[in-house]
Amino acid sequence: MHGWIILDKPHGLGSTQAVSAVKRALRTQREVLGGTEKWKVGHGGTLDPLATGVLPIAVGEATKLAGRMLDSDKIYDFTIAFGSQTDTLDLEGKVIAESDHVPTLAEIEAVLPRFTGPIEQAPPAYSAILIDGQRAYDLARKGEVVEMKLRSVTIHVLEISSPQGGEDGAACPRSGLAEPGEGEGAPTPSPSAARQQAAEPCYPLPQGERISEVTLRAHVSKGTYIRSLARDIALALGTVGHVTMLRRIKAGPFTLETAISLDKLDEAARGGAIGRLMLPLTAGLDDIPALAVSPDEALALRQGKVLSGSDIATGLHLAFDGNIPVALVEAQDGDIRVVRGFNLMPKEEDR
Repeated sequence: MHGWIILDKPHGLGSTQAVSAVKRALRTQREVLGGTEKWKVGHGGTLDPLATGVLPIAVGEATKLAGRMLDSDKIYDFTIAFGSQTDTLDLEGKVIAESDHVPTLAEIEAVLPRFTGPIEQAPPAYSAILIDGQRAYDLARKGEVVEMKLRSVTIHVLEISSPQGGEDGAACPRSGLAEPGEGEGAPTPSPSAARQQAAEPCYPLPQGERISEVTLRAHVSKGTYIRSLARDIALALGTVGHVTMLRRIKAGPFTLETAISLDKLDEAARGGAIGRLMLPLTAGLDDIPALAVSPDEALALRQGKVLSGSDIATGLHLAFDGNIPVALVEAQDGDIRVVRGFNLMPKEEDR
């Protein structure tokens, strides 16, 4: 029970609520199995209530790695509706600006390179950023003017996933969204997504046709606000816009392929089988090379001691005692120092 539960977070549920749902499921399993042990639980990156998709939930010793998920790259599908901007930059806010201008597909394609690579963006006023000790969204809800400072982020890839809303109503299904009934726990599409999935026939829109909304895919660095990106793209097109659909399809090494619904999690809890749905603690460290250590070296690392005289490559490594992860360590100048230690003791058969 030390590992990752990858939720396909449903629309309308906040990240903290998702963590609470996992805690309830763990309590249910404990009652079913008659156990007494409690587990730490934390999420690996906030996902807005409006958003759906990959939300890594760390359990037990994996919570020590949750911070690494916050620093990881992420991939999103998101839809921008043109013509109106809301104070929250999504569907939940009130309209604060409107425009009659509707861009063409060619105009959208032409502006995207301006938002690819290192850019600066102002986070939304409705965000959890601290300003003088208070959350920005608390200040915004009080009606106070919130000045958000620019921050540097990197957009690795930004491309059109599918256009929507030509004059003849033609559209193509969004990639990254399950068709109704596809797979266990398939998410309920947003109204906009449902309209798009149901549209028949499907064919590419002409470059010169004006479209009322478009779905983009973005591979972004930590700290990127998709709502701000959508706002700025719309403004660069000479109009305004807001996000109507946001779905995270990858967070660090975790994708929708391993994500489960809350219903499936609850079902597993009632059967005492949550462990079968979990990914191991090491799944969050797939990009880190393994380092085998002896039992004596493992003991020293567990005690926080430095191992000297090593000739391994400089950088992060994952130390193993047999099959048991001991610590995330950093090697430099022949020394091996603990970055994150794990309180996991091997059984004799695991060596």
